[in-house]
Amino acid sequence: MNYQQRLLSAIPGGAHTYSRGYDQYPSNAPQILDSGKGAYVRDPDSNAFLDYGMALRAVHIGYAEDAIDEAAFAAIRQGNNLTRPSMVELEAAERFIGLIDSVDMVKFTKNGSTAVSAAVKLARAFTGREVVARCAEQPFFSFDDWFIGNTPLTRGITKESIQNTTSFHYNDIASLERLVDEYPGQIACVVLEPSATECPSLGSDQSGCCGLEVCNRAYATQGPNFLQQVEALCKKHGIVFILDEMITGFRWHLKGAQHLYGVKPDICTFGKAMANGFAVACVAGRRDIMQLGSIEFEGTERVFLLSTTHGAEMGGLAAFIATMDYMENKPVIQHLWSYGARLIAMLNHQAAAFGIAHSFKAAGVACSPYYTTTDSEGKPSPALRTLFSQEMIKAGVLMPWIALSYRHQEPEFAKTEQAVQSTFGIYRRALEDGVDKYLVGPAIKPVFRKYN
Repeated sequence: MNYQQRLLSAIPGGAHTYSRGYDQYPSNAPQILDSGKGAYVRDPDSNAFLDYGMALRAVHIGYAEDAIDEAAFAAIRQGNNLTRPSMVELEAAERFIGLIDSVDMVKFTKNGSTAVSAAVKLARAFTGREVVARCAEQPFFSFDDWFIGNTPLTRGITKESIQNTTSFHYNDIASLERLVDEYPGQIACVVLEPSATECPSLGSDQSGCCGLEVCNRAYATQGPNFLQQVEALCKKHGIVFILDEMITGFRWHLKGAQHLYGVKPDICTFGKAMANGFAVACVAGRRDIMQLGSIEFEGTERVFLLSTTHGAEMGGLAAFIATMDYMENKPVIQHLWSYGARLIAMLNHQAAAFGIAHSFKAAGVACSPYYTTTDSEGKPSPALRTLFSQEMIKAGVLMPWIALSYRHQEPEFAKTEQAVQSTFGIYRRALEDGVDKYLVGPAIKPVFRKYN
Protein backbone atom coordinates (compact mmCIF):
# COMPACT_ATOMS: atom_id res chain seq x y z
CA MET A 1 0.00 0.00 0.00
CA ASN A 2 1.28 3.49 -0.83
CA TYR A 3 1.00 5.19 2.55
CA GLN A 4 3.17 8.10 1.37
CA GLN A 5 0.52 9.38 -1.05
CA ARG A 6 -2.20 9.01 1.57
CA LEU A 7 -0.08 10.93 4.07
CA LEU A 8 0.69 13.73 1.61
CA SER A 9 -2.97 13.95 0.65
CA ALA A 10 -4.12 14.33 4.25
CA ILE A 11 -1.20 16.12 6.00
CA PRO A 12 0.91 19.02 4.65
CA GLY A 13 4.38 17.53 4.25
CA GLY A 14 3.04 14.08 5.02
CA ALA A 15 3.97 14.26 8.72
CA HIS A 16 3.58 16.51 11.74
CA THR A 17 7.32 17.11 12.03
CA TYR A 18 9.44 17.89 8.97
CA SER A 19 12.13 15.54 10.28
CA ARG A 20 9.66 12.68 9.71
CA GLY A 21 9.06 13.68 6.09
CA TYR A 22 9.80 11.27 3.22
CA ASP A 23 12.55 13.60 1.95
CA GLN A 24 14.59 12.84 5.08
CA TYR A 25 14.89 9.11 4.38
CA PRO A 26 16.03 6.76 1.62
CA SER A 27 13.37 5.35 -0.66
CA ASN A 28 13.44 1.93 1.06
CA ALA A 29 12.62 3.35 4.49
CA PRO A 30 9.27 2.30 5.95
CA GLN A 31 6.71 4.87 4.80
CA ILE A 32 4.73 4.55 7.99
CA LEU A 33 5.15 2.80 11.34
CA ASP A 34 2.63 0.89 13.36
CA SER A 35 4.23 0.29 16.77
CA GLY A 36 7.35 0.37 18.89
CA LYS A 37 8.67 -1.64 21.82
CA GLY A 38 12.03 -1.28 23.51
CA ALA A 39 14.53 -0.22 20.85
CA TYR A 40 12.49 -1.57 17.93
CA VAL A 41 9.75 -0.23 15.66
CA ARG A 42 7.44 -2.12 13.31
CA ASP A 43 5.58 -1.22 10.16
CA PRO A 44 2.00 -2.38 9.38
CA ASP A 45 3.39 -5.51 7.70
CA SER A 46 5.17 -6.47 10.96
CA ASN A 47 8.65 -5.76 9.57
CA ALA A 48 10.83 -4.89 12.56
CA PHE A 49 13.68 -2.38 12.62
CA LEU A 50 16.22 -1.66 15.31
CA ASP A 51 15.65 2.06 15.76
CA TYR A 52 18.20 4.82 16.35
CA GLY A 53 15.72 7.59 15.57
CA MET A 54 13.84 6.99 18.86
CA ALA A 55 10.92 9.30 18.10
CA LEU A 56 13.16 12.24 17.21
CA ARG A 57 15.06 11.73 20.50
CA ALA A 58 11.90 11.88 22.62
CA VAL A 59 12.28 8.26 23.80
CA HIS A 60 15.45 7.61 25.80
CA ILE A 61 14.45 4.63 27.95
CA GLY A 62 12.53 2.57 25.41
CA TYR A 63 9.28 2.45 23.50
CA ALA A 64 6.23 1.35 25.49
CA GLU A 65 8.08 1.06 28.81
CA ASP A 66 5.60 -0.67 31.09
CA ALA A 67 6.22 1.20 34.35
CA ILE A 68 5.96 4.60 32.67
CA ASP A 69 2.96 3.70 30.54
CA GLU A 70 1.08 2.29 33.52
CA ALA A 71 1.64 5.51 35.48
CA ALA A 72 0.25 7.50 32.56
CA PHE A 73 -2.75 5.15 32.20
CA ALA A 74 -3.55 5.48 35.92
CA ALA A 75 -3.57 9.27 35.64
CA ILE A 76 -5.71 9.15 32.52
CA ARG A 77 -8.26 7.08 34.44
CA GLN A 78 -8.41 9.90 37.01
CA GLY A 79 -9.82 12.20 34.35
CA ASN A 80 -6.66 13.28 32.48
CA ASN A 81 -7.66 16.96 32.14
CA LEU A 82 -9.64 18.65 34.89
CA THR A 83 -11.30 22.03 35.37
CA ARG A 84 -8.81 23.26 38.00
CA PRO A 85 -5.10 22.37 38.48
CA SER A 86 -4.61 18.71 39.27
CA MET A 87 -2.61 17.07 42.03
CA VAL A 88 -0.23 15.51 39.51
CA GLU A 89 0.32 18.95 37.97
CA LEU A 90 1.55 20.29 41.32
CA GLU A 91 3.58 17.17 42.07
CA ALA A 92 5.29 17.33 38.67
CA ALA A 93 6.13 21.01 39.08
CA GLU A 94 7.62 20.48 42.53
CA ARG A 95 9.54 17.42 41.32
CA PHE A 96 11.05 19.37 38.41
CA ILE A 97 12.00 22.32 40.63
CA GLY A 98 13.70 19.91 43.02
CA LEU A 99 15.76 18.39 40.22
CA ILE A 100 17.05 21.43 38.33
CA ASP A 101 19.20 23.78 40.42
CA SER A 102 18.52 26.97 38.42
CA VAL A 103 14.74 26.63 38.57
CA ASP A 104 12.36 28.38 40.98
CA MET A 105 9.20 28.07 38.89
CA VAL A 106 8.07 25.98 35.93
CA LYS A 107 5.26 26.01 33.41
CA PHE A 108 4.41 22.94 31.36
CA THR A 109 3.36 22.74 27.73
CA LYS A 110 3.23 20.08 25.02
CA ASN A 111 6.14 20.87 22.69
CA GLY A 112 9.55 22.46 22.65
CA SER A 113 8.77 25.23 20.18
CA THR A 114 6.11 26.65 22.46
CA ALA A 115 8.40 26.47 25.48
CA VAL A 116 11.35 28.23 23.83
CA SER A 117 9.10 30.94 22.36
CA ALA A 118 7.66 31.47 25.84
CA ALA A 119 11.20 31.90 27.16
CA VAL A 120 11.91 34.52 24.50
CA LYS A 121 8.70 36.38 25.37
CA LEU A 122 9.64 36.42 29.05
CA ALA A 123 13.11 37.74 28.22
CA ARG A 124 11.69 40.53 26.08
CA ALA A 125 9.19 41.45 28.79
CA PHE A 126 11.85 41.38 31.51
CA THR A 127 14.40 43.48 29.62
CA GLY A 128 12.18 45.69 27.50
CA ARG A 129 14.39 44.76 24.54
CA GLU A 130 13.56 42.96 21.30
CA VAL A 131 16.68 41.46 19.68
CA VAL A 132 17.33 37.72 20.10
CA ALA A 133 20.82 36.24 19.67
CA ARG A 134 20.71 32.54 18.89
CA CYS A 135 23.41 29.94 18.25
CA ALA A 136 23.95 29.43 14.52
CA GLU A 137 25.26 25.85 14.68
CA GLN A 138 22.22 24.49 16.49
CA PRO A 139 19.55 23.70 13.93
CA PHE A 140 16.18 24.19 15.61
CA PHE A 141 14.70 26.19 18.47
CA SER A 142 11.08 26.88 17.51
CA PHE A 143 8.57 26.89 14.66
CA ASP A 144 7.69 30.49 15.56
CA ASP A 145 8.66 33.51 13.47
CA TRP A 146 11.41 34.85 15.74
CA PHE A 147 13.46 31.74 14.90
CA ILE A 148 12.29 30.63 11.44
CA GLY A 149 12.93 34.18 10.19
CA ASN A 150 16.61 33.53 10.89
CA THR A 151 16.63 30.55 8.50
CA PRO A 152 16.27 30.42 4.69
CA LEU A 153 12.52 29.79 5.14
CA THR A 154 11.33 33.40 5.39
CA ARG A 155 8.15 33.17 3.33
CA GLY A 156 5.19 34.39 5.39
CA ILE A 157 7.35 36.04 8.06
CA THR A 158 7.43 39.79 8.69
CA LYS A 159 10.57 41.85 8.07
CA GLU A 160 10.52 42.93 11.73
CA SER A 161 10.71 39.31 12.91
CA ILE A 162 13.59 38.64 10.53
CA GLN A 163 15.50 41.72 11.65
CA ASN A 164 15.07 41.06 15.37
CA THR A 165 16.93 37.74 15.45
CA THR A 166 20.66 37.44 14.85
CA SER A 167 23.18 34.66 15.41
CA PHE A 168 26.56 33.85 16.95
CA HIS A 169 28.79 30.77 16.87
CA TYR A 170 29.16 28.01 19.43
CA ASN A 171 32.52 27.92 21.25
CA ASP A 172 33.31 31.39 19.86
CA ILE A 173 32.69 33.93 22.60
CA ALA A 174 34.15 36.68 20.40
CA SER A 175 31.28 36.25 17.95
CA LEU A 176 28.77 36.93 20.74
CA GLU A 177 30.80 39.84 22.05
CA ARG A 178 30.66 41.39 18.58
CA LEU A 179 26.85 41.13 18.61
CA VAL A 180 26.68 42.82 21.99
CA ASP A 181 28.74 45.68 20.56
CA GLU A 182 26.69 45.78 17.35
CA TYR A 183 23.38 45.92 19.24
CA PRO A 184 24.17 47.95 22.37
CA GLY A 185 21.39 47.72 24.95
CA GLN A 186 19.12 45.95 22.44
CA ILE A 187 19.64 42.21 23.02
CA ALA A 188 16.89 40.70 25.16
CA CYS A 189 18.28 37.20 25.36
CA VAL A 190 20.89 34.73 24.22
CA VAL A 191 19.42 31.35 23.23
CA LEU A 192 21.51 28.21 22.80
CA GLU A 193 21.75 24.54 23.65
CA PRO A 194 24.37 23.68 26.29
CA SER A 195 25.85 21.17 23.85
CA ALA A 196 25.00 19.58 20.54
CA THR A 197 27.81 18.05 18.47
CA GLU A 198 30.51 19.13 20.91
CA CYS A 199 30.97 20.28 24.49
CA PRO A 200 31.78 23.84 25.57
CA SER A 201 35.46 24.59 25.11
CA LEU A 202 37.77 25.03 28.05
CA GLY A 203 40.31 26.86 25.93
CA SER A 204 42.01 26.55 22.59
CA ASP A 205 43.53 23.19 23.51
CA GLN A 206 40.34 21.62 24.89
CA SER A 207 37.45 22.30 22.54
CA GLY A 208 35.16 19.54 21.37
CA CYS A 209 34.65 16.34 23.34
CA CYS A 210 36.86 14.14 25.45
CA GLY A 211 35.44 10.98 23.84
CA LEU A 212 35.27 9.08 27.13
CA GLU A 213 32.40 6.99 28.43
CA VAL A 214 32.08 9.43 31.33
CA CYS A 215 33.20 13.00 30.80
CA ASN A 216 36.16 13.71 33.10
CA ARG A 217 36.80 17.37 32.42
CA ALA A 218 35.05 18.62 35.57
CA TYR A 219 33.58 21.54 33.63
CA ALA A 220 31.83 22.93 36.66
CA THR A 221 35.12 23.60 38.47
CA GLN A 222 37.79 24.01 35.76
CA GLY A 223 36.22 26.98 33.92
CA PRO A 224 35.69 29.37 32.58
CA ASN A 225 34.27 27.24 29.81
CA PHE A 226 32.38 28.70 26.85
CA LEU A 227 28.97 28.51 28.57
CA GLN A 228 30.34 30.16 31.69
CA GLN A 229 31.72 32.94 29.48
CA VAL A 230 28.29 33.37 27.90
CA GLU A 231 26.66 33.50 31.33
CA ALA A 232 29.12 36.16 32.52
CA LEU A 233 28.66 38.25 29.38
CA CYS A 234 24.88 38.13 29.75
CA LYS A 235 25.06 39.22 33.38
CA LYS A 236 27.39 42.09 32.52
CA HIS A 237 25.03 43.48 29.88
CA GLY A 238 21.65 42.67 31.43
CA ILE A 239 20.83 40.00 28.85
CA VAL A 240 18.65 37.01 29.76
CA PHE A 241 20.60 33.76 29.43
CA ILE A 242 18.37 30.99 28.00
CA LEU A 243 19.53 27.38 27.76
CA ASP A 244 17.46 25.09 25.56
CA GLU A 245 17.78 21.62 27.11
CA MET A 246 15.25 19.90 24.86
CA ILE A 247 17.86 17.35 23.82
CA THR A 248 20.48 17.55 26.58
CA GLY A 249 18.02 17.44 29.46
CA PHE A 250 17.93 14.04 31.23
CA ARG A 251 20.49 12.67 28.77
CA TRP A 252 23.68 14.50 29.72
CA HIS A 253 22.87 14.49 33.45
CA LEU A 254 19.79 13.96 35.63
CA LYS A 255 20.09 17.61 36.69
CA GLY A 256 20.57 18.79 33.13
CA ALA A 257 23.65 19.61 31.07
CA GLN A 258 23.71 22.95 32.89
CA HIS A 259 24.79 21.06 36.01
CA LEU A 260 27.51 19.14 34.16
CA TYR A 261 28.90 22.33 32.65
CA GLY A 262 28.59 24.49 35.76
CA VAL A 263 26.16 27.22 34.70
CA LYS A 264 22.85 28.59 35.98
CA PRO A 265 20.72 29.98 33.16
CA ASP A 266 18.10 32.60 33.86
CA ILE A 267 15.57 30.53 31.92
CA CYS A 268 15.79 26.97 30.64
CA THR A 269 13.54 24.80 28.51
CA PHE A 270 13.17 21.02 28.62
CA GLY A 271 11.24 18.42 26.63
CA LYS A 272 12.05 15.29 24.61
CA ALA A 273 13.35 12.90 27.30
CA MET A 274 11.21 14.39 30.07
CA ALA A 275 8.54 11.71 29.79
CA ASN A 276 9.94 8.98 27.51
CA GLY A 277 7.84 9.92 24.51
CA PHE A 278 4.79 11.45 26.16
CA ALA A 279 4.09 15.04 25.14
CA VAL A 280 5.65 17.06 27.95
CA ALA A 281 7.84 20.15 27.68
CA CYS A 282 8.38 23.15 29.91
CA VAL A 283 9.82 26.60 30.37
CA ALA A 284 11.40 27.19 33.78
CA GLY A 285 13.74 29.53 35.59
CA ARG A 286 14.28 32.38 38.00
CA ARG A 287 11.28 33.46 40.04
CA ASP A 288 11.59 37.16 39.23
CA ILE A 289 11.39 36.40 35.50
CA MET A 290 8.90 33.54 35.55
CA GLN A 291 6.42 35.34 37.78
CA LEU A 292 5.95 37.99 35.09
CA GLY A 293 3.42 35.50 33.76
CA SER A 294 1.62 35.25 37.08
CA ILE A 295 -1.65 36.87 38.22
CA GLU A 296 -1.38 37.62 41.95
CA PHE A 297 0.48 40.94 41.80
CA GLU A 298 -2.27 43.53 41.61
CA GLY A 299 -1.52 46.65 39.59
CA THR A 300 1.45 45.23 37.70
CA GLU A 301 1.34 44.90 33.92
CA ARG A 302 0.75 41.29 32.90
CA VAL A 303 2.65 39.09 30.50
CA PHE A 304 0.35 36.62 28.79
CA LEU A 305 2.65 33.63 29.04
CA LEU A 306 1.51 30.08 28.25
CA SER A 307 -2.19 29.30 28.40
CA THR A 308 -2.78 25.88 26.91
CA THR A 309 -5.78 23.66 27.54
CA HIS A 310 -3.71 20.49 27.32
CA GLY A 311 -0.42 21.77 28.78
CA ALA A 312 -0.95 20.05 32.11
CA GLU A 313 -2.57 16.85 30.87
CA MET A 314 -2.35 14.40 33.74
CA GLY A 315 -1.22 11.39 31.72
CA GLY A 316 1.91 13.09 30.39
CA LEU A 317 2.87 14.61 33.73
CA ALA A 318 2.43 11.28 35.48
CA ALA A 319 4.70 9.79 32.82
CA PHE A 320 7.26 12.52 33.62
CA ILE A 321 7.22 11.62 37.32
CA ALA A 322 7.49 7.91 36.51
CA THR A 323 10.36 8.60 34.11
CA MET A 324 12.24 10.45 36.85
CA ASP A 325 11.55 7.57 39.27
CA TYR A 326 12.90 5.11 36.71
CA MET A 327 16.03 7.15 36.09
CA GLU A 328 16.76 7.52 39.78
CA ASN A 329 16.65 3.73 40.14
CA LYS A 330 18.32 2.59 36.90
CA PRO A 331 21.68 3.66 35.39
CA VAL A 332 20.02 5.17 32.32
CA ILE A 333 22.33 8.12 31.79
CA GLN A 334 25.47 6.12 32.53
CA HIS A 335 24.33 3.59 29.94
CA LEU A 336 23.74 6.27 27.29
CA TRP A 337 27.30 7.53 27.79
CA SER A 338 28.94 4.09 27.76
CA TYR A 339 26.93 2.65 24.86
CA GLY A 340 27.50 5.81 22.84
CA ALA A 341 31.26 5.75 23.42
CA ARG A 342 31.41 2.10 22.31
CA LEU A 343 29.25 2.85 19.28
CA ILE A 344 31.48 5.73 18.16
CA ALA A 345 34.57 3.55 18.56
CA MET A 346 32.98 0.64 16.68
CA LEU A 347 31.80 2.78 13.78
CA ASN A 348 35.21 4.39 13.36
CA HIS A 349 37.00 1.05 13.72
CA GLN A 350 34.85 -0.54 11.03
CA ALA A 351 35.23 2.50 8.77
CA ALA A 352 39.00 2.16 9.03
CA ALA A 353 38.83 -1.60 8.44
CA PHE A 354 36.85 -1.05 5.23
CA GLY A 355 39.12 1.77 4.08
CA ILE A 356 36.45 4.47 4.20
CA ALA A 357 37.54 6.41 7.30
CA HIS A 358 38.29 9.42 5.09
CA SER A 359 34.60 9.52 4.13
CA PHE A 360 32.66 8.19 7.12
CA LYS A 361 33.26 9.40 10.67
CA ALA A 362 31.41 9.02 13.96
CA ALA A 363 31.97 11.60 16.68
CA GLY A 364 30.20 13.81 19.21
CA VAL A 365 29.33 13.74 22.87
CA ALA A 366 29.26 10.08 23.87
CA CYS A 367 25.67 10.14 25.12
CA SER A 368 24.52 11.69 21.83
CA PRO A 369 26.79 10.66 18.93
CA TYR A 370 26.54 11.68 15.31
CA TYR A 371 28.04 10.53 12.02
CA THR A 372 29.17 12.39 8.92
CA THR A 373 29.59 11.33 5.30
CA THR A 374 31.90 13.32 3.03
CA ASP A 375 32.88 13.12 -0.64
CA SER A 376 36.37 12.99 -2.15
CA GLU A 377 36.77 16.74 -1.59
CA GLY A 378 35.84 16.47 2.07
CA LYS A 379 32.44 18.14 1.57
CA PRO A 380 29.26 16.77 3.21
CA SER A 381 27.61 14.23 0.92
CA PRO A 382 23.83 13.78 1.27
CA ALA A 383 24.01 10.99 -1.32
CA LEU A 384 26.47 8.95 0.73
CA ARG A 385 24.49 9.60 3.89
CA THR A 386 21.38 8.34 2.11
CA LEU A 387 23.25 5.27 0.88
CA PHE A 388 24.44 4.49 4.41
CA SER A 389 20.90 4.74 5.73
CA GLN A 390 19.54 2.73 2.80
CA GLU A 391 21.91 -0.19 3.39
CA MET A 392 21.40 -0.14 7.16
CA ILE A 393 17.65 -0.44 6.57
CA LYS A 394 18.29 -3.47 4.35
CA ALA A 395 20.02 -5.00 7.37
CA GLY A 396 17.10 -4.15 9.65
CA VAL A 397 18.52 -1.01 11.32
CA LEU A 398 16.88 2.41 11.05
CA MET A 399 19.65 4.97 11.68
CA PRO A 400 18.73 8.37 10.22
CA TRP A 401 20.78 9.83 13.09
CA ILE A 402 21.92 8.36 16.41
CA ALA A 403 19.55 8.68 19.36
CA LEU A 404 20.27 6.20 22.13
CA SER A 405 17.99 4.54 24.64
CA TYR A 406 18.40 2.38 27.72
CA ARG A 407 16.98 -0.52 25.68
CA HIS A 408 19.93 -0.42 23.30
CA GLN A 409 21.83 -3.25 24.96
CA GLU A 410 24.28 -5.99 23.92
CA PRO A 411 22.05 -7.76 21.35
CA GLU A 412 21.32 -4.40 19.74
CA PHE A 413 24.99 -3.48 19.64
CA ALA A 414 25.82 -6.79 17.96
CA LYS A 415 23.03 -6.34 15.41
CA THR A 416 24.25 -2.82 14.68
CA GLU A 417 27.82 -3.97 14.12
CA GLN A 418 26.67 -6.69 11.71
CA ALA A 419 24.57 -4.16 9.80
CA VAL A 420 27.49 -1.73 9.65
CA GLN A 421 29.79 -4.38 8.21
CA SER A 422 27.40 -5.22 5.39
CA THR A 423 26.69 -1.54 4.79
CA PHE A 424 30.32 -0.48 4.66
CA GLY A 425 31.03 -3.09 2.01
CA ILE A 426 28.55 -1.35 -0.31
CA TYR A 427 29.72 2.08 0.84
CA ARG A 428 33.31 1.26 -0.18
CA ARG A 429 32.18 0.13 -3.62
CA ALA A 430 30.15 3.32 -4.00
CA LEU A 431 33.28 5.37 -3.33
CA GLU A 432 35.10 3.38 -6.00
CA ASP A 433 32.35 3.13 -8.64
CA GLY A 434 30.21 6.18 -7.91
CA VAL A 435 27.36 6.46 -5.43
CA ASP A 436 24.69 6.72 -8.14
CA LYS A 437 25.33 3.09 -9.08
CA TYR A 438 24.16 1.91 -5.64
CA LEU A 439 21.72 4.57 -4.45
CA VAL A 440 18.06 3.81 -5.12
CA GLY A 441 15.94 6.94 -5.30
CA PRO A 442 16.85 10.54 -4.47
CA ALA A 443 19.28 11.72 -1.83
CA ILE A 444 17.88 13.15 1.37
CA LYS A 445 17.43 16.93 1.50
CA PRO A 446 18.05 19.47 4.26
CA VAL A 447 14.97 20.47 6.28
CA PHE A 448 15.88 24.15 6.15
CA ARG A 449 15.95 24.72 2.39
CA LYS A 450 14.25 27.63 0.67
CA TYR A 451 12.75 25.64 -2.20
CA ASN A 452 11.29 22.15 -2.40
